This record gives sequence, structure tokens and C-alpha cells, in this order.
Amino acid sequence: MKLTFTFYLALVFLVFCGCKSNKNNKYDTFTIAPKSILLSPKVESIFKSMTLDEKIGQLNLVRSGASVKTGEIVSSNIREKIASGSVGGMFGTQGVELLRQTQEMAVNSSRLGIPLIFGLDVIHGYKTTFPIPLALSCTWDMKLIEQVARNSANEATSDGLMWTFSPMVDIARDPRWGRIAEGGGEDPFLGSAIARAMVNGYQGSNLSNDNTMIACVKHFANYGASEGGRDYATVDMSKLRALNEYFPPYKAAIDAGVGSVMTSFNVLDYVPASANTYLYNDILRDQWKFNGLVVTDYTAINEMVNHGIGDLKEVSKRAINANVDMDMVGEGFLNTLKKSVDEGTVTIEQIDKACRRILKAKEMLGLFDDPYKYFNNNPKKELLSPKNRQLARASVAASMVLLKNDKSVLPLSKSTKIALVGPLADSRRNMIGCWSVAGDHDAPITVLEGFENQLSKGSFTYAKGCNITDNGKLAERINAFGKEVNIDSRTPKEMIAEAMENGANADVIVAVMGEAADMTGEASSMAHIGLQPSQIKLLKALKTLNKPIVLVLFNGRPMTLVWEAENLDAILDVWFGGTESGNAVVDVLIGNVNPSGKLTTSFPVSVGQIPVYHSMLNTGRPNDKSQKKFKSNYLDIPNEPLFPFGFGLSYTTFRYSDMQLSRPTLSSNQDLIVSVLVTNTGNQKGKEVVQMYIRDVIASISRPMKELKGFQKIEIEAKESKRIEFIIDEPLLKFYNSKLEYKSEVGKFEVMIGTNSVDVQTLKFKLK
Repeated sequence: MKLTFTFYLALVFLVFCGCKSNKNNKYDTFTIAPKSILLSPKVESIFKSMTLDEKIGQLNLVRSGASVKTGEIVSSNIREKIASGSVGGMFGTQGVELLRQTQEMAVNSSRLGIPLIFGLDVIHGYKTTFPIPLALSCTWDMKLIEQVARNSANEATSDGLMWTFSPMVDIARDPRWGRIAEGGGEDPFLGSAIARAMVNGYQGSNLSNDNTMIACVKHFANYGASEGGRDYATVDMSKLRALNEYFPPYKAAIDAGVGSVMTSFNVLDYVPASANTYLYNDILRDQWKFNGLVVTDYTAINEMVNHGIGDLKEVSKRAINANVDMDMVGEGFLNTLKKSVDEGTVTIEQIDKACRRILKAKEMLGLFDDPYKYFNNNPKKELLSPKNRQLARASVAASMVLLKNDKSVLPLSKSTKIALVGPLADSRRNMIGCWSVAGDHDAPITVLEGFENQLSKGSFTYAKGCNITDNGKLAERINAFGKEVNIDSRTPKEMIAEAMENGANADVIVAVMGEAADMTGEASSMAHIGLQPSQIKLLKALKTLNKPIVLVLFNGRPMTLVWEAENLDAILDVWFGGTESGNAVVDVLIGNVNPSGKLTTSFPVSVGQIPVYHSMLNTGRPNDKSQKKFKSNYLDIPNEPLFPFGFGLSYTTFRYSDMQLSRPTLSSNQDLIVSVLVTNTGNQKGKEVVQMYIRDVIASISRPMKELKGFQKIEIEAKESKRIEFIIDEPLLKFYNSKLEYKSEVGKFEVMIGTNSVDVQTLKFKLK
């Protein structure tokens, strides 16, 4: 289907109770107490006055043709449907005045004057764009992530919006899948922390405030495990794996009080998600006690016809009976539910529940008291303001991951003569990345402009050097939303010659390369996840100059970079950073900011290695790195990733020593403390993400070789040491067993602490 423009607000009767999250995150969250769908007397009176047609109308979410196109279908006759009470909400429209006019239409033209709810995919910022979510996750900084979500809500609500289809928390371990860019990586523990932070940022502590908006966690469930990394493809997964590895971030968002949930495009147990009673009745409503709104993804109900489970009436019936409340764009509910009620296959009570959830969401936003409350702000004061751009610049720098830095070629001295080359060095449109639905494409700072802003004239030269790709057909597919890939009128030979001339006269070459913005994101699956041949050709030519080469990598996924890792002197992964990309890139290159990002997804050696991730199970014939036969290994490449989960360098160095356990055993009523001494052995202050992993050595089922169970991001002065402590309690060791019971098991455990998932120190303890 088309872009999970996840819409509609699910609101649970917000009773926020401050509830402490896992101690090892040092991060507080909120939990929402489930309540029945109670409406105020005013709204209850409106509900009792509604006809069946008007109730079904509330379940209809439409998309304005004025929005950025993310699907093939655009809603039609919207004005007439609003007047007849056949629309509950709208997404895709921006701007206070246009939204106010639309709301006036609903309030003044429809019989009951029920206000609309307005949403948009505010994924990594509104007009001020921040790093894509995958990049932001590499900060491992939950306070910063919450601050970015809060800032995004401030901007979006100032322009009339009240619902965002974010966060996307799908665990993703296949970098071929384009939407890996939109999530928090491969790990459920880290993903859960990010989910909490983003929900708290968007929704704040009081949804009645006019600068907060309903968040929508997506895509429930397991969308990130699509076969072959192809968008919209099949997912085949056991319930046990889903519960242990894929469900935790969704559950964390629910516990944080998220107002709405979006369905996913894939099947689960061969049943499409939008009709899956296990997901929405058994898990979401019964077990997790979520009483907010569930909205489908874009035309997901209609697409179930292609899954082969029935015609539009049948799939719409199955969706409403599975406790799905709102139909995004497809209008299967609008056009078939009344007939299903007449036939007795759908009850009025089921429609009432869905309608009440939608009305409750609107009530919690205060729309029944003031339908225009979100249209009274002054967006000019908020959009792209200096303070917002300052936060954007800091978040970009914090998200960058230094993958290689031989002979400390970075940071660059301002007196160094630099040859700046590459197709992304002066490419404004590509700075903000995919899913920048409302982003201002003219606002981003390019890398070339960053150089001009911070370095003196004459200290650098610029040459494009090559195209992102020379493949015209591929460029055409990438450019579906605008011209991100420009194929130069010059020949590749001419462009390389210019870059070579500049490189020959420089001390160091900075090559700005990678992907175009929409080579990742929805509908952007790629079988080849390395640099395009045009870029490799330029790098290999520059290599002959025997000058240090720094690769500045723009990307929205892990990439295969074996040649680059072997042949280039430094690699700085800057992802897609948004509005302040160019300034922040130079901040890090010249050392104004010491990089501190750590990978949240493993970088494979080869596509043939996928999936490769840090928390794999062991095998009966473990790999011993010998690459001999009759072991679980490849004969031609290593099992290990090129860059592992949690990896990232700094301009300083850190030493881990003196790891200690407070006691050798843990009981259900007594915590255990594990600590390590971290020393900054370099000459400048730096930030380090200290990571704790645990292995359940003997259990009733096979358990991962290591699981992230704690992390702390710390700042240490040069030559300073800090003792870092983590608390291990019995709940931290729980998992779902073969009976789908969530419990811990007594026995042996290993705890590991280190700078990434590979370089760790290990101690043993027992749970009794």
C-alpha cells in the first residue's frame, strides 16, 4: 500500500501517572490507566443523537489532494462528505487558514457540527527538519529525542495540526527495507526507550494544551520483518519471537500513553494485520488494555482484497470486528458497513465502540469546547525559528557515527587545504531525507555552504565529481517526489577529471557521497545497498592520488562498505540530518563537536549476510571464525558484521576496566549492581555510550547470545575516570517462554559491559 500516512488518533482516557522506566535507562516515562470509553455529558448527548450513517462517517479518514502524494488514491468529494457528516478526520493538509476553513465547514455545514481531527506524518520535524529517526536513534540520548519530538509538536500545532503518525517503532534487521530509515534500529530494548521518549515529546503531560498532539505508534505489527526487505511484503514469524523481539517497543508506547495505533500492511499468521483479531482483540485490547483509537494504514482495508480474504464488504467487516476503528482513505467502512449491519455480520455495538473512541480523542484534544483552538497560534514565531534551527544543528551532530579514523585524519585543521567533492556536497534537496512531508526544501544548509560558513576562502575547492547514479531509469524511479538525482550534462570522465585536479592540489579530500533522500523510506527497498557504481568509480580514481580521503556518508540504511572501509582513511556517517545538515557536518569535521553517535543497526559485509544483528541465537555448531566446514559460517565472508551494533568512534579514546558485581547471586527481592570504570584516555572531552548486555546461559528455550539491557550516555573530561553502575533486577531477566508465559528462570547468566556489542567485558552471576 501507499505510505503509512498513519492517521487517526486513539486516545485513552489520559490519566497520566508518573511511572519509572527501567533504571538502566535513567529515564522517566508515563503510564496511562485504561478506562472505559466515557464521554462527557455534552459529547454523550451528541453521540446519542447520531444516526448510524453519521457514526460510520466518523470512522472515515480522508486525505486532501493538497498533500504530498504517498499513495495512488486521493479522497474525492471531500466537501460534500464533510457536510453530510461522512468524514471524521483529514490528513495531508497544511496551514492554519486552510485547516480553519475546513473545520468551519464541518462545524457549520454538518447536522451535528462534530469537529474534524487533522493529522500529518510529522516524522522527524515539521518545517524545521531533524535527523531521520534512524539517525536520531544513534544519539542514544532519550532526553534529546524527547526534545526533538516536543519541538516538532510545537511547530506542527502552531500550524493547526493535532495528530502525528509517529513514532514508527518497527524493529528492522534488513537494511534492504527502505523504511528502516524511519525507525529506531534492530534492538527492542533501545527501541522501547525511544518509543517512550517520542510519545512523551509529542503528547506532553496534558493533551488539552494547544501545543501537544496525539501520537500514533506504528505499524502494529512486525512490519519491519518483511520478506526480502520488500515493502508491503509478507511477514512470517512465530508468536514467541514477536513477543520477545518485535512487540516490546509497541508495548512501551502503549504504556507511555500513546493516543493511537496504526495497523501494518503485512500479514501475521497468514491473516492481514488490519483484520487480525489476535493483534487488536487479544493483544492490544485484552492484554495491553489499550482503549484508544486504531487507524489503518493508507488504504490497508482495501488492500486486503489482494491478500485474498474477501471482497471489500468482507474485509471491511473483518476489520471492524477485529477492533479497528478508523479507515484511512479507502472508504470501505463508509460504503459497506451499513449493509453489513443490515445483514447481521456487524453489530451496531461494534460501530458504537469505534465511534466513541474517535469522539473521545477529539474530546481529549478539547475540540468540542473549541473546534478552532489549534488555529489561534502564530506559526511565524515558531516555524524555522533560530532556536529550532539551533536544536536541529545540535541533534544532527549528535547523531553522526564515526566509523573509521585512521591516523586521526579527523578532525581537520582549518589550515588544511581541502578538496570537497561528491554529488551530495551541494545538493540541498537531499539534506532533509525521506519522510519530510512538510519540510521546507529550500531551508537546508548544504555541506558546501557549511564549508563557506566556517572556513576561509581559498582553504577549499569544490567539484561535483560524479552523479549519485548514472542510471537514468533508476534516477527516474527515485525522483517520484521531486528531482533528487540530477544527472549532469557533463560526461562522467569530465566530472572525475575536475575532481582529480582539485584533489591533486589539496592536502585532504572530503568526498560527500551516499544515497539520495528517497532511495530510503517507504516504497524504497533496494537489493544493492552499497554506493552506486558512479561514486565508487570516483573514489577509486581519487585513491590513486595518495591523499587522505574522508568519506562523508549520507544514507538512510546500513550500507555495504567493505572496499571503503579497507581503502579510505576516515568514514563519517552523517545519515540525513535535516535543515542544519551542512553546518553540523562541518562542526564535526573540524572538531567543534566531538562525534559520539553509536550504531543502532549492524552494517553487513554483504547483502548475502542479511539478517545480521547482535542478539542472534546460538547454534548447535557455533561459528569459531575458522570458516571451516560443518560450522555455522560462510566459506567466503565472515559471520560478523562489518560494523557491529553499538559501534562508534570518537576523537578521544575510552578504556573500560575494573568491572565488578556487587554479589554473585540475584534474588527476586534483592537487586544486583554491576559497575565498570570508564576512563577518557585521550586529550579532549568526549561522550561515550556505555552499554550493558546480558545472556541467559541456560533456559527452557534457546536464548540470544546477548541482549541489550541497559545503557548510559556519559560525558568525561580528558584523563578523567567515572565508575558507571547498572542495576540488574529479576524483572529485567524475564522473557516469554514456549508457553507464552512472561517470567524469569533461575540459573546462570552472563553480564557484559562495553563500548559496543562486540568489545565487552564479561562477568557471571546466578538468579536463584
